[in-house]
Parts: sequence; structure tokens; C-alpha cells
Amino acid sequence: MARPRTRFRCSDCGHVHAKWLGRCPGCGAWNTLVEQTTTARSSGGTRARVVEPTPLAEVTVAGGGEVRLRIGIGELDRILGGGLVAGSLVLIGGDPGVGKSTLLLMALDQLGRRGLTTLYVTGEESAAQVRLRADRLGLAGDGLQLLAETDLPAVVEAAKRVKPAVLVIDSIQTLADPALASVPGAVTQVREVAGRAMELSKVEGIATFLVGHVTKEGGLAGPRLLEHLVDTVVYFEGDGRSSLRMLRAVKNRFGPTGEVGLFEMADQGLVEVPDASARLLQERVASAAGTAVVAAMEGSRPVLAEVQALVGPPGLGSPARTAVGLDRGRLMMLLAVLGKLGLPLTDRDVFASAAGGLRLVEPAVDLALVAALASSFRDRALDPDCLVFGEVGLVGEVRAVGHPLLRLKEAARHGFRRAIVPATAATESPPGLRVVPVRTVREALDQVLT
Repeated sequence: MARPRTRFRCSDCGHVHAKWLGRCPGCGAWNTLVEQTTTARSSGGTRARVVEPTPLAEVTVAGGGEVRLRIGIGELDRILGGGLVAGSLVLIGGDPGVGKSTLLLMALDQLGRRGLTTLYVTGEESAAQVRLRADRLGLAGDGLQLLAETDLPAVVEAAKRVKPAVLVIDSIQTLADPALASVPGAVTQVREVAGRAMELSKVEGIATFLVGHVTKEGGLAGPRLLEHLVDTVVYFEGDGRSSLRMLRAVKNRFGPTGEVGLFEMADQGLVEVPDASARLLQERVASAAGTAVVAAMEGSRPVLAEVQALVGPPGLGSPARTAVGLDRGRLMMLLAVLGKLGLPLTDRDVFASAAGGLRLVEPAVDLALVAALASSFRDRALDPDCLVFGEVGLVGEVRAVGHPLLRLKEAARHGFRRAIVPATAATESPPGLRVVPVRTVREALDQVLT
């Protein structure tokens, strides 16, 4: 007879341990082991089913190929790779209040205007609250079915009856299966909800959005295997101080990763920002020291963004090193490179930021950050019509980056007249833009500070 057994599973890596430990031996994370009660099967059980593999050439695809459903919100369609794939499972996470529910309501409204049936399952709000939000956004709600429910089997049966083209579960942490002896949001419940949603999506051909909470570190809450289970993982980002919101795809089985969609929160809801460069440079103070403009690649499109730096006076004690929207490790490396070049920054507070709430992590930002640091240190503003990009190595060399021509075309489109770039990126340039090739950081500083 099967007997219950207690095990402890890590919510980050999924490793199972016989007893509780403060730190997971598998991944080293602290306080991630969650108690679970399982039923052990007796030995000598049922025989395994006999299955036969199918040759790849004989596999048939329903509909003749991949079927995509365009939502009608350009920035959302972009990060999904051109639209929703039928039967796909999309996990969207973000901080509370960033606009996840608003965006998905707007998406369902766009689909409803085209005569498609959609289903919105809310476990955090009542049906009346969702209706009030829709009224504030001016959404008609045609074809949108609303279900306020937290019981997982009931939600699955409702979805099978309605047969929507798109299903939204808001949020995955609020649904629970009564058959499991754990509270909603527990590791076992989140895994069960995701598994049932995947089965429903694949069998019924329903494109499904799962809304997930994020931890204080910014990662999706719940077991790490949740991200491996779904087809697409999207983060909705916003710093809380700016009206700008960024939708970033970090995994996509049906399109490129790294794509970014830009929105702005307004009174009428989320408004698309198709020209991200113009919006990010809108509040730039070109005559101020400590700023530089970089052409960064966000997915498949170039984006012009402002990098700011502030170097304080010499002081006692350990100097501060703060990076907002930038990689702090690369900031420390670039400070060391500048120190070797004769800029004494070791005893000064240094603050660096990507203006506008953008997160810039690609190496092409290195040269712009170096230029901004030198500009702040010497209190000399850079040429406002000059653009800078390139990777910086440990010995002060400037290395090539990908898609240089796309970056230069974006700079020329926004009126920049000069670009400081790696030497290998200067083979061709758009009309009206003078490209200055540099091989070392010293050469770059001589160009931007003259």
C-alpha cells in the first residue's frame, strides 16, 4: 500500500532532499527548500507502455505549418516574434502595478474586435474590478469572456467549453488544485497549474498567457523549471519612477530572444512607443558633462540611449560604486582601465546610469560609459552630435560589436553627424554621418574630449 513521504524541493533548481537545510546543496541558494508530501509507489507496479518512435519525415503538421495570430499591438507582436503561435504557452512576469493585467486586457480587446473569442481568468480580482478597469481603458470587451475563479479543475473545464482562441490566467500563483495538500502559490501548486495549462494549450490549440509574480531579486517566483516548461518567457519592466515600460523576451521557441517592446503608461492605458530612440533622448541635456549617447542593439533593432556618469571629489574611506541599468561588474573593470590610462578614480565616488529606465547590458555600451566617466571627471561636455559605441578590453583596446551598420543608420536618422566606433566598424557609413575609427580607449578619449 502506498504511504505518504515528506521531501523538500528547492524552488530554484528543483533538487529534492530528504531533510530541510538552510542552503540547497544543489544550487547554493538560501531558504529555497519547500516541504512536499508525496506518495511512494510500491515496487513491481504496472508494466511500461510499448511505444514506437516516428521518423521525422513522416511527422505531419496541422494546418501545413506554424500558425501565428497577430494581436494588433505592434510592440507586443514584435517581442513574440510576429504574433502568438496557436497552442503556445507564454509566461509574462513583472512587478506589481507595472501594467501586466492592463496590457493583456488590451490585447484581448484587440482580438475581440476581430471576432475572436477570448477568456480572461482572474484569481486576484473580482469580475467587477476587471470590468471597471476595462471601462477606464475604454475597452469594448467584444468576445471577451471573464471568469473569476481560483479552482484549477473548474478553470480547465471552462476553457474546454468556451474554446477561446487566447486564454489569460492572471495569475498562476492564485490557482490551486484541491487534490494537492498545499496552499496556492506553493511549488507543487505552481508546477501543477503550469503542467495543466500546458496540456490544455497543446491539446486544445489555445494560445495561453500565464501571469507570474516576480521576487525581490527580479526573477520569476516559483520553481525554476517553470521557465523551461513554457514556450516563451517575457518580462515587463518599469522602474516605478518613469512612465516608460519595457517588454523583454528572454526566451522564445518561436522567434528571436532579446527583443524589446517599449510602452508608456498614460491615462488611457499603455501606449506604444514605436520610435524608442526619440523617446529615450527626449529629455537629454546635451550641454551637460558626464553624458554620452550609445547605439545599443535591443533584439533585432538599434536603440539610441543616453549613458550618464557622475564622478565625485576625492574622499576618505571606501568610494561608492553604483550602477543603475548597467552592469556593475563592467563598470568596475572600466574604472580599472581608466586608472591605467592616468585617470585617478580609485578614491572617488562613481555613479553610472542608463537614463530613461532602460537596462543596457551589451558590451557595446563600454566605450560610451568610458566617455561619460572621462567627461564627468574633467567636467567637459561631449559633442552633442557625437555618438559612441564599442567594447573595451582589459588592456584598453576597442573591440568590434555586432550590427555596426544598423547602429550607424539609426544615428544618422536622428541627426547625429559623428560616430566614434571600433576600427573594424568604419568600413561603410550612411550619408551625413562621419565615422571616426579608433583602436584604443586613449584614441577614443582624444576624439570625444577635443
